[in-house]
Formats: sequence, structure tokens, C-alpha cells
Amino acid sequence: MSPEQYCFQKTQSSKSNFALGFLFLTKQKKMALTALYAFCREVDDIVDECKDYKTGKRRLDAWRVEIDRLFEKKPQHPVSRALLPHLSTYNLSKEYFLEIIDGMEMDLNFHRYENFKQLQLYCYRAASVVGLLSARIFGFTNKDTLKYAHDLGIALQLTNIIRDLGEDAHRGRIYVPLDLLDQFSLTEDDILSSKRNGKLTLLVKHLGDQANDFYRSAMRRLPKEDVRKQLPGLIMGNIYYALLRKVVSNEPDNILNISTGLSPIKKILVATTTFFGMSWIK
Repeated sequence: MSPEQYCFQKTQSSKSNFALGFLFLTKQKKMALTALYAFCREVDDIVDECKDYKTGKRRLDAWRVEIDRLFEKKPQHPVSRALLPHLSTYNLSKEYFLEIIDGMEMDLNFHRYENFKQLQLYCYRAASVVGLLSARIFGFTNKDTLKYAHDLGIALQLTNIIRDLGEDAHRGRIYVPLDLLDQFSLTEDDILSSKRNGKLTLLVKHLGDQANDFYRSAMRRLPKEDVRKQLPGLIMGNIYYALLRKVVSNEPDNILNISTGLSPIKKILVATTTFFGMSWIK
């Protein structure tokens, strides 16, 4: 199996909203983005699979060593071998790959976040950095596009956090900042026990408003001359925004106990309208 085939299988095994955006990429860009996403899956799977900190930390450290080898042009893992041809082509930064690993290590270290500042750092490492690397692969002429990619990444990760509130709670994880729980008179047990609580609706709406702010900021920052180049990311942004609206409109019990998603038809509709210049982000 070639490194490229390995990455393709890795990305195919997980349901991703990247898929529709791939339709608008050249073959080389598809290969680069597939390798990038396969890397993200590799390090994210470590956090999901490891039950103790030491094991997870050891495996993440092994990836730090592999990133060193990658940028010394001596990669060993199929994913890093697939990434190698694209580093110089798209000016992909070593620091960004290490930031992604740091984000995954935060998942090993932190099961709680005291405030939004802490959470935003996690969102930056887990999603904005991926967005910055993706933006380089998509292509841009105006550096303000990187500011767009940063804010869109925060928005996407906040959407994931809201959508997965119940699933994360079943794993003992609460990404909602503790000071925000206090603000809405909620306890950790209210989240972890999945109890009916009307205050949860207000909390989710507040989180949704925060995500909306980042979606809107991203769109304001995207230069017009780079809109077509960034189409794959825009499609994903609009799909996640539609998902956010659906999640926020849920009843509290559904938010904690039912996984919310968009139908394939809805995703295709969003992708098609985005292609023709419509933004779902309001």
C-alpha cells in the first residue's frame, strides 16, 4: 500500500464534511489535503484510544519526533511520507503540525476549562491551525485570508463542542468553560448526568452566539479576491453553520442525548448554493 493509499483509507474511514469540498480541488491539492487530514486523524485517534495520560503522551511524543524527521526529509510513517512532497509546494509550517499535536495533548491534560481564553487556545490548536494549513493548500493572494482561516477554525470547533456536548459528557469531558456554567447556574453534574434542565437551552444559545461571532468575523475577513480559491473551506463553513443552527434549535434533552447531523441532501444543497455564491452565515 502506498502512502497516498494509506491516507485515503484513513480519511475514508471517518465521516467528514471535507468530502464535498474535495470536488473543487485539483488532484495535487486533494492529495495534499488528504495527507493533512490523515495526520489529524492519526493524532486525534491517539486521544480517543488511550485511556491513560502516559501512553497517550508517549505516542504523541513519537509523532513530534516523526514531524522532526519529516522536515529533515527523512519521514518513516506513511502519513508523513505522503505529506513530504507538499511541504515546499504549499509552504506548510512545521510549527503548525506541532501545534496540532499540542492541541491533542491538551485533550489528555484537560478534562475541564476554567474560562473561554483557555478553551479558545484549544480551539486554535485543534482547528484554526488545520484551517491555516488548509488555506495554504487551497491558495490565496491576500494574507488577510489567514485571519479568515483562523476565525473559521474557532467557529468550527465551537460547533463541534456544542454538537458533541452529550457525547463528550459520556466520556467525562466538559468543554464548556466552568465560569460559563456558573454564569448560567449549571453544575458539572447537570451536564454529566444528562438531566433535563431548561437553563441548558440558554447556555447552548450563548455558545451558539459565540460561534456565530467567529463565523461572521471569518466572512468579514475573507478578501474577495480569494473567495473562489477558498471555496472548499467555505463549503465546510456553511455546512457547519447550518449544523449549528440545527443543534441550537434542539430541545435540551436532544442536545445531551441525541447526536445531531445534517442529511446528505442538506449538505449537497449547502455545497451547491455556496458554489453559486450564497452564504448561509448570517
